[in-house]
Amino acid sequence: MTKTIDYFFGIGSPWAFIGLEPFSALAAQHDVSIRPYVIPLIEDNGAIYSRNRPEARRAYWLKDLKRWAALRGKVLNFENRSALSDPTPAGFLVIAAIDAGQDWLGLTKALQEAFWTRGEDIGRAEVRQAIADKAGFDSVALEQRARGETVQAIWKANVETAKAAGVFGLPTFRYEGELYWGQDSLPFLERHLDGEKIVA
Repeated sequence: MTKTIDYFFGIGSPWAFIGLEPFSALAAQHDVSIRPYVIPLIEDNGAIYSRNRPEARRAYWLKDLKRWAALRGKVLNFENRSALSDPTPAGFLVIAAIDAGQDWLGLTKALQEAFWTRGEDIGRAEVRQAIADKAGFDSVALEQRARGETVQAIWKANVETAKAAGVFGLPTFRYEGELYWGQDSLPFLERHLDGEKIVA
């Protein structure tokens, strides 16, 4: 029986972006499947958007994020972030790819790199469709699916699944009922995959 990791993430999460490649490599190394759940932060479970945090915590968050990005070999572009529109529709595009059985990991990577490295406004349909086309997708068909009722229903179901599981932040990995929050928790997930479940 194939082992599965539930992956709760968002396109607009910089932590999900810098942790995507090491996570997907870890899953491949251990021959486990990934069950993706595109979600927002779950405020009902205690998540706090960075914009709502005290300035001292925001400053440290930014410094820590840059440190991790450098460690992961990623470049983050924080210029003109306030001018970019909501990346949530890009998440719907990824859900559409998941629903269609397409390469959602490849699309996620392309959208996140555009948003976090190049500062592209993936909240705009024409921008994300150009990214999807370049990545080898039929962006028109995918965008049409993303705007449909099925994708919206999946989004809502994902949120409810995350709430029930106790997920709050992004990314979160769930394996054999155990939650691992943050890309910095990947070493714990790896040990669990290796049969060494560390329990606090």
